[in-house]
Amino acid sequence: MTALIGIDVGTTGVKALAIDEAGEVLAREELGYPLSTPKPGWSEQDPEDWWRATETALDRLREQTGRPAGIGLSGQMHGLVALDAQDEVLRPAILWNDQRTARECKEIEDTLGLDRLIALTGNRALTGFTAPKLLWLRRHEPDTYENIARIALPKDYVRLRLTGEHATDAADASGTLLLDVAQRRWSDEVLDALELDPGWLPRVHEGTEVTGQAPGDVPVAAGGGDQAAGALGVGVDRPGPLSVALGTSGVVFGALDEFARDEQARVHAFCHAVPQAWHLMGVMLSAAGSLRWLRDTAAPDTSYDRLLEEAAEWPAGAEGLIFLPYLAGERTPHADPDARGAFVGLSVRHDRGALVRAVLEGVAFGLRDSLDLILELGAPPAVGRVSGGGARGALWLQIVASVLELPLERVAVDEGAAFGAALLAGVAAGTWPDAHAAVEASVKPGEQIDPVPEWVEVYRERRERYRALYPALHE
Repeated sequence: MTALIGIDVGTTGVKALAIDEAGEVLAREELGYPLSTPKPGWSEQDPEDWWRATETALDRLREQTGRPAGIGLSGQMHGLVALDAQDEVLRPAILWNDQRTARECKEIEDTLGLDRLIALTGNRALTGFTAPKLLWLRRHEPDTYENIARIALPKDYVRLRLTGEHATDAADASGTLLLDVAQRRWSDEVLDALELDPGWLPRVHEGTEVTGQAPGDVPVAAGGGDQAAGALGVGVDRPGPLSVALGTSGVVFGALDEFARDEQARVHAFCHAVPQAWHLMGVMLSAAGSLRWLRDTAAPDTSYDRLLEEAAEWPAGAEGLIFLPYLAGERTPHADPDARGAFVGLSVRHDRGALVRAVLEGVAFGLRDSLDLILELGAPPAVGRVSGGGARGALWLQIVASVLELPLERVAVDEGAAFGAALLAGVAAGTWPDAHAAVEASVKPGEQIDPVPEWVEVYRERRERYRALYPALHE
């Protein structure tokens, strides 16, 4: 039995997965760790917690499956691990969801110019990205900043502990705001403009390349950021299928053969974990999180299944009720941390089921915003591969399929970024010749959910009303 291990260094814990050459799951382990919020808007973790959890998970998987043929890494993107000359951690890691760097984001866009920044990096400066965190350290913690000798992203710190090597991959590096995404290398222009030392940065690899050896001479693949690895894990390795992730946040992810960017950076343009491929990604901040909020607020003792049954009793459009899912601000298409959610069109007829139906539809409209921006830059997708907790509800998938006007497919194994990382491990280990062969052998589409024809027309009209609400309420 040849085991390929994928490790996902997430925000709440490490998920590790062992699969075979057919993509069947042999074993899985998951270990949690704490999140620190020492001040409002701050989000930090101790990198040592990531390593302890990873080490334990790997030991447990080895006990079940033996020596692996390869290991692949994925994890939360954008986090900053500052290291000294001895590779010791200088301070807790600042995470992707930390909001302290608004001033530094403005500084970056003013220094480079927004158009030039987007041309180089495919993105505008957002508080989650890595570069603003470095500028924040320089301004607020100069002693720490002066001692930096290396920096690492979360999964790459785990790689350092596992192999002793400083390395990253092009997909994860795209989220630092320091990479020339089109050329897949660090941007000298951005580094010079921000006065950052290029010597701090690890070498950039393609996701399938070997970046060192774990104990036992096990090859470790470069891997990819969580969204790129997760998309690979549902078979989005090339243009054609589209990844639709219905987790706490919602992500629409389309692969590209050539670099392309939105001139306003309303969608992210990153390198893919597949060599010499790119992707466009729209992110809405409250997808399944919106449904969880409604349940926790209005029906804490009611099951999700019951809420979906109540929603199914209402027709498409919920008699004019529309929900804006901006409960935590928004990213795509409105890069607005101050955006807020709303129910609009309430009447005395609307009950709890109508509220649920409106939430399901509002999230679908938000996903359609991302899809339309991707369609402006890439080829029309043939199918959507859906994943995440929200993908378990048949009604919600029918609504999303009808709003996107795209058939959706579940996959046989929905294990997120850890599964994609295991596929990258298989290429690095020689199990498959490339990422496309890994997907062909391992990703098995399952049930297909088609758009409901009579809902499609209703949602086209409702979608335009939905889009008119943000500017109206924003003013």
